[in-house]
Amino acid sequence: MGGFFAVSSKEDCVFDLFFGTDYHSHLGTRRGGLAVYGKDGFNRSIHNIENSPFRTKFEKDINEMTGTMGLGCISDYEPQPLLVRSHHGTYAIATVGKINNMDEIVKKIFKAGNTHFLEMSGGDINATELVAAIINQKENLVEGLQFAQELIEGSMTMLCMTPKGIFIARDRLGRTPVILGKKDGAYCASFESFAYLNLGYQDYRELGPGEIVVMTPEAVTTLVNPGSDIKICTFLWVYYGYPSSSYEGVSVEQMRYKCGELLAGRDDAQPDTVAGVPDSGIAHAIGYANASGIPFSRPFIKYTPTWPRSFMPTIQSQRNLIAKMKLIPIHELIKKKKLLLIDDSIVRGTQLRETTEFLYQSGAREVHIRTACPPIIYGCKYLNFSRSTSEMDLIARRVIKRLEGNDSEKYLAEYTDPQTDRYQEMTKTIGRELNFSSLLYHRLDDMIESVGIDPCKLCTYCWNGKE
Repeated sequence: MGGFFAVSSKEDCVFDLFFGTDYHSHLGTRRGGLAVYGKDGFNRSIHNIENSPFRTKFEKDINEMTGTMGLGCISDYEPQPLLVRSHHGTYAIATVGKINNMDEIVKKIFKAGNTHFLEMSGGDINATELVAAIINQKENLVEGLQFAQELIEGSMTMLCMTPKGIFIARDRLGRTPVILGKKDGAYCASFESFAYLNLGYQDYRELGPGEIVVMTPEAVTTLVNPGSDIKICTFLWVYYGYPSSSYEGVSVEQMRYKCGELLAGRDDAQPDTVAGVPDSGIAHAIGYANASGIPFSRPFIKYTPTWPRSFMPTIQSQRNLIAKMKLIPIHELIKKKKLLLIDDSIVRGTQLRETTEFLYQSGAREVHIRTACPPIIYGCKYLNFSRSTSEMDLIARRVIKRLEGNDSEKYLAEYTDPQTDRYQEMTKTIGRELNFSSLLYHRLDDMIESVGIDPCKLCTYCWNGKE
């Protein structure tokens, strides 16, 4: 995924920038970056955060940085912010999103006269550099940002810091949030709404889909009005969003309570206790326990003092091992118990299978699994939701393939409908394969009800394939 934090202030902004960006560490695992602008011009620092948290990598840098404007980001992939010099002048740029037509755009840029792109260590083009090249095709930044919104297939939110202010463009259909905060003499822009609260900012407003603004210490001025259509990612509430955040006025934590409540309303299991897979499954489990009357417990604890979210290798096998190492059992709450465990989702299934085995080995009699969202059947086309390179990485798709063979594509719609026999057979097969005592997925209609906004405003592509 990725996150960002930007500040435009009459005073030095580095303190706010540092902590505001640090509050986004749960959204990325590979790179962190800060850029500031002040009387000495631009200053930038980027660090690898795969092996240590953002804060420890940047403590030295912030003591040497000064500026009244700043742009910070946490990234799962490309190093950023980048400093770009073009006919627009020098600017710092950071992005959050996904480009599906990258090869096509690169060819257009080369044809228009761009000479080269710098490759990242993996051999890929830095998506943020490509966005800058798109912007530079136009006569001014605003036209360039609009051009990027139109040209990119996928999703792209962009922030460009210039000496005149910070230009911010929310992605065309608002799949990811841009939330503004305000305090005396300063404005900020954030992916997560909670990131600025402890820094003295108050909620100001959210940008609309496709809206472009320029942020200065005095004001946030709309340059391009928002569009009428929005498709914000529902998975922000289910999993990605931090519990204290809100999007489109809907609290993440409250949504998860409601999610668990509606899940309990369709369940007839009789476990001894209800538990959530830390961290994002806990609120769903609390909602389930409150609605069902079944006691909530924490049969295992996530060890976080030296294992923060950002400390996760990029190799999936290592990520699975570390995810397992973080969980410490409380045997007294597991032994001879019938447990109902709620996780936010099942993607590949590897980690949840290992968690279930871990509970059996710790003495559990039964482990019933419930998920806070429906089966994930389609790979996300709009955000860097996972590192999957193929939809066959998804356990639901692998099971469908086994059940249907080469005809599996014909029946995908039936596998998204919980009323069909195919859906029920898929669910039972996944439960058996992962060694669950039982498996129940959240229904799509209930999950949408848990959010509580117009379904037309929500992206649900990964569950039902509808754009």
